[in-house]
Amino acid sequence: MSRTVRRRHARSREPRGHWRLLALTLCIVFAALLFEGWTIHEVDAAKSRLPCTRPVPRAVDESGPVLRRISGDDVKSSAVPARTAALTYDGGPDPVWTPRLLDLLRRHRAHATFFLFGAQAARHPELVRRILAEGHEIGSNTYTGADLGSSSRVRTAMELTLTQKTLAGAAGIRTGLLRMPLTTQVDTLCGAEWKAAQRAAADGYVLVAADRPDRDPKYGVVRQFSQTDLAYQETKDLLGNPHADRFTTVTDALGMPAADTPVSAAERWQGKALIWTTTAGQTFTHAMTWVLLALGLLGVVRLLMLTVFARAHVRRLTRPRPGAPWLREVNAPVTVLVPAYNEEAGIESTVRSLLASTHPYLEVIVIDDGSTDRTADLATWIDDPRVRVIRQPNSGKAAALNTGLAHSSYDIVVMVDADTVFEDDALYRLIQPLAHPAVGAVSGNTKVGNRRGLLGRWQHLEYVFGFNLDRRMFEVLECMPTVPGAIGAFRRDALLGVGGVSEDTLAEDTDLTMALWRAGWRVVYEESAIAWTEVPTSLGQLWRQRYRWCYGTLQAMWKHRGAVLEVGTAGRFARRGLTYLTLFQVLLPLIAPVVDLFALYGVLFTDPVRSMGVWLAFLALQLMCAGYALRLDGEKLRTLWSLPFQLFVYRQLMYLVVIQSVFALLGGTRLKWQRMQRSGTAADQQLREPSAPRVLSSR
Repeated sequence: MSRTVRRRHARSREPRGHWRLLALTLCIVFAALLFEGWTIHEVDAAKSRLPCTRPVPRAVDESGPVLRRISGDDVKSSAVPARTAALTYDGGPDPVWTPRLLDLLRRHRAHATFFLFGAQAARHPELVRRILAEGHEIGSNTYTGADLGSSSRVRTAMELTLTQKTLAGAAGIRTGLLRMPLTTQVDTLCGAEWKAAQRAAADGYVLVAADRPDRDPKYGVVRQFSQTDLAYQETKDLLGNPHADRFTTVTDALGMPAADTPVSAAERWQGKALIWTTTAGQTFTHAMTWVLLALGLLGVVRLLMLTVFARAHVRRLTRPRPGAPWLREVNAPVTVLVPAYNEEAGIESTVRSLLASTHPYLEVIVIDDGSTDRTADLATWIDDPRVRVIRQPNSGKAAALNTGLAHSSYDIVVMVDADTVFEDDALYRLIQPLAHPAVGAVSGNTKVGNRRGLLGRWQHLEYVFGFNLDRRMFEVLECMPTVPGAIGAFRRDALLGVGGVSEDTLAEDTDLTMALWRAGWRVVYEESAIAWTEVPTSLGQLWRQRYRWCYGTLQAMWKHRGAVLEVGTAGRFARRGLTYLTLFQVLLPLIAPVVDLFALYGVLFTDPVRSMGVWLAFLALQLMCAGYALRLDGEKLRTLWSLPFQLFVYRQLMYLVVIQSVFALLGGTRLKWQRMQRSGTAADQQLREPSAPRVLSSR
């Protein structure tokens, strides 16, 4: 194989590595969120103690507050000497009260032991360093403050080990002191707490409890505080107690070796990595909280915009547009172009629906683009002089449309997909807006014909709630980005003025529409011109279809990006339409998987009631907007029941399509045309439920 062929083949292959990157990113994000949830007491927090099943051993009950050695139920303990107060503070470091406590202790030349949560120490390592620098000592209060008596051995080990690693990373030390969370005096070390205390002592920890709060410092006392405003006031009162000569740390009060010992360089770097991970997780969760809030508000604004502009579009249809003359009826002859490739399942239905139109002045040109089935034969067998069949070698849809355009006889050209069935008045209604001399193209209303099954209903909702409601807004804002290939009317001179249908992109309809805007033409939406189309019936077919659509749309957006700087109609279209597409069809889907993961984190790990409430409120808003869209389109509301399920499968598939398309475009992949397997079911819904009569809008 030559080098040129190999290079072309490499460009034609779809990208693969980005799926590994996405999976790795989501795994890292999930791990970070899980760790963050665990460290803020939201996952398996074990905040409450288990009830004591047996009393504390007598040796413990009669011991001093500092348990220096535990062997079975034998305990070696110590008590603080008379007129000495060992000050101890649990929890923290707190960014507000720990600095104030340190300032207070410094003014009184007192020292204390700070039993820290590892999770808090990781968030505020500078306070850990300050505590040590000012002559205080540090003990462990576990990583999250979970009750060790009700925690598994694995969790207990993590609570203690992660705290040591955090202290190593923050200050280069490890501590031998431990205060078990949710304990005060030694008599609270009963039942499961005593078992946990024995395991901790076996690991070399000195367990520090506290004396009763009413014990007088003249007898010696270990006083326990939290790092709060109340603790600040109680410390201030205690420091003024005349019965205490010394306010110091636990080890200093007992004459023990210092609790803080240095660690190796490797342990310190491990601790730093843990702190960096914690900081990154905290930063990410805070950022995602704001991102989720912003996206939620953006989503609400979008839904409100769709509704408001759809209502404005309905009001416009009842009267002439501002500054426009009363429009005449259009009865000019029409050329209908039907490009077809292997469309034998539906080509006959499509052509016959066109011939049955109430607008009889038309010619139908079927361009067979190298079909290998009976597409051309079936079209030829239709005995009607208004039908012509042109055969050409397979060249693509854009080339087929240009071939048909070259053979067209009339000044109005309608482009139709070969799987589309027109209602009898659709052609007549579609061409009426062309009475306005500034209008160069008209988008019709595409409806899903084969909407049986959940996937069909989801696409039906998307067409009505997404595409068609969007088109109403786009018309009001004068930024319609796409006249769909299924049903669209054009001025022939407008098409020729932009060079026909471009073959530069796979979304030839979007590319053509944007080119018309840049040429100074206006594009509008005729909601009463209805055509029924066949949609994919499997996720695989849907993926291929939407991949092509999205990839081609990105190509068209990039091709016409320069219009943003243009003036007049073209600039207005680009600044509104391209911005909308970039924001809602590119950027939002790219970050949506992470947003969904974070939303799940909110439901599972933080405030499930609030998170579910927000989600349900947004869903209710979507249901109302979708119901309004269905009502505008004359559709029944019963399909709404499938909308909530769409959010769990269908939406994620569309996000992945955008991700695949963006990476394919950035990687220079040459995507081939993705053809859907047809079954000829475009008119199924039309045959079952004929549409209600509609009033022709005046423009």
